[in-house]
Amino acid sequence: MRERFAGVYTAALADVLDERGLREQTLPPQIRPLVPGMRIAGQAFTVEGRPADHGDWDGAIRKTLAMLGAVPTGQVAVYQCHHERSAHFGELSATSLLTRGVAGCVIDGGCRDTRFIAEQGLPVFARHVTPEDCTWRWEVTATQVPITIGTVRIAPGDWVVGDEDGVVVVPLDVAADVLAEAERKVGTENEIREAVTRGVSPLEAYERYGTF
Repeated sequence: MRERFAGVYTAALADVLDERGLREQTLPPQIRPLVPGMRIAGQAFTVEGRPADHGDWDGAIRKTLAMLGAVPTGQVAVYQCHHERSAHFGELSATSLLTRGVAGCVIDGGCRDTRFIAEQGLPVFARHVTPEDCTWRWEVTATQVPITIGTVRIAPGDWVVGDEDGVVVVPLDVAADVLAEAERKVGTENEIREAVTRGVSPLEAYERYGTF
């Protein structure tokens, strides 16, 4: 399923979810890929954190490192940081995940070392970029619990798909059906594209194919 989700663009998934009445499944548009063209697909390994103005750098970094070591191969680490400053992810974190075959990272928070991460090739989507480290200012509080980013509730195991348009979350219990329907939609849209290129009007194409 991961390869199939990676082959479907997010707009098709968002449309299928909308048609099913699931209209709060797209993450805030401020969460962007570090590099244009990055794509991400995998089941969510959720991470929650909080601001922590403390002097226990060792305790905070140990929590973060334990979390990074727990993300399974093929999954996507999804952070709800509840923290609007600092970088919650950087080069060494990316190296750790990439080495173990983790699919990528989506962060409602910050990232740094962006050039190094881009060169490594790990897909990372983040809300902001800053050189400031979070360890003195933030800590992990939980993993593998439901989190909310914007208006989207994300449970462990939900499917997370991102591309240049943004990030969509597909609930696990409807994932197989949504994926199959999105694949059909992509095929139909390819036919519509060809028809419009041949000169078929937009309205005629809509009436012929039932979508646009």
